[in-house]
Amino acid sequence: MKYMLIMRGNDEAVASFADVDFEEMLEAMGRFNDELASSGVLVAAEGLDDAEQGVVVDYSSTPPVVTDGPYGETKELFGGYYILDVASKEEAVEWAKRLPMTRPGIKTEIRRVPSIDEFPQDNPWIQKERAWREANGQL
Repeated sequence: MKYMLIMRGNDEAVASFADVDFEEMLEAMGRFNDELASSGVLVAAEGLDDAEQGVVVDYSSTPPVVTDGPYGETKELFGGYYILDVASKEEAVEWAKRLPMTRPGIKTEIRRVPSIDEFPQDNPWIQKERAWREANGQL
């Protein structure tokens, strides 16, 4: 089963990383990433650019409204993610507990990523996606 670990932090926690040595952060995250890869559970992992570089597309009106970051009303910012292929949610939780570079104000949300096999296989859109995944080596 695949699970996504979504790292989120409030403004204060995110700002506190400004004092962290970049090489120290790379070392800590690199060791953790290596452990995930060596254990065979790592599917994907990425960090995200600063929220000030992003935009929000709000669909509450027509046409949708695009707003530049940062996002004043957001209490927690999504900072990066891992996708792990593990046996259970409990195993995903155990990996999340070991994440380095955490502190108060940082949280990890864990969500299962459903497999394409869980969707109706006779649906033409599912069939098209399956063919795309097979052509791109994702199945």
